[in-house]
Amino acid sequence: MQNKNNTIRKRVLVLLLSCLIIHNVSAQTTPDSLTAVILHLDSSFWNAYNNCDTNAFKNYFTEDVEFYHDKGGITSGASALIRSLSKNLCSNVNYHLRREAVPGTVKVFPMQNNNVLYGAIITGEHQFYITQNARPEFLDGDANFTHLWLLKDGVWKMARILSYNHHQATYINTRTEVQLSNTQLDKLTGTYKSNQSGQLKLKKEAQVLIFSDDKNSYTLYPQSATSFFTKDRDLVFDFTLDAAGKPVKVTVKEHGAVADELVFVP
Repeated sequence: MQNKNNTIRKRVLVLLLSCLIIHNVSAQTTPDSLTAVILHLDSSFWNAYNNCDTNAFKNYFTEDVEFYHDKGGITSGASALIRSLSKNLCSNVNYHLRREAVPGTVKVFPMQNNNVLYGAIITGEHQFYITQNARPEFLDGDANFTHLWLLKDGVWKMARILSYNHHQATYINTRTEVQLSNTQLDKLTGTYKSNQSGQLKLKKEAQVLIFSDDKNSYTLYPQSATSFFTKDRDLVFDFTLDAAGKPVKVTVKEHGAVADELVFVP
């Protein structure tokens, strides 16, 4: 009878210890605590990315990391990925790319095996901003990301990186349209040409100007008597007039930089 009681006590003790172990594992890997850890690691990695801290990159990748890009293919191994980031991200001093997560889209999910945490997935949307030749920064594109972080010997590192759904960012116009007279608009119409764009026709339609060729068409809204803009893209068309008020040329700027110059054809 005594042996039977001892056996029962041992079984109860084992059961209690098992419950305690499971409780401790769960307590250490609550969704909130895990999210805080992964978000911190994610923030640190992107801070290195945005600042071109190439020496720090190796701290975030497993040796067998795999990077999948929907435009650039597959990059395998930490050394190859670090070389690629260094070459494409940080090699041009006149070009800087900055990544920023879209608020409200980033989520973290635990990866477990028999209630033991071995990794986490972070996923969301992010945007990329470009600064080029010291000109003002502009929003260039959007994409989605999914990163698999693995936990080994108490250290978190990224093992799989997916970057996909790259597309042009939706442009939000902030310029204000003004009203011009028919006379002001009519004097700008005619034919313009450049080595880059070839020949384009400029005509007036319903208080706006339409620049077009066989392939493209741009609707120009006035922000002054000689400056126009498009509402679906960051383009500005600045007209130069002669002393008689006739058009000489139009300078096309995109993101504040000169993209083309078209000369008026009398």
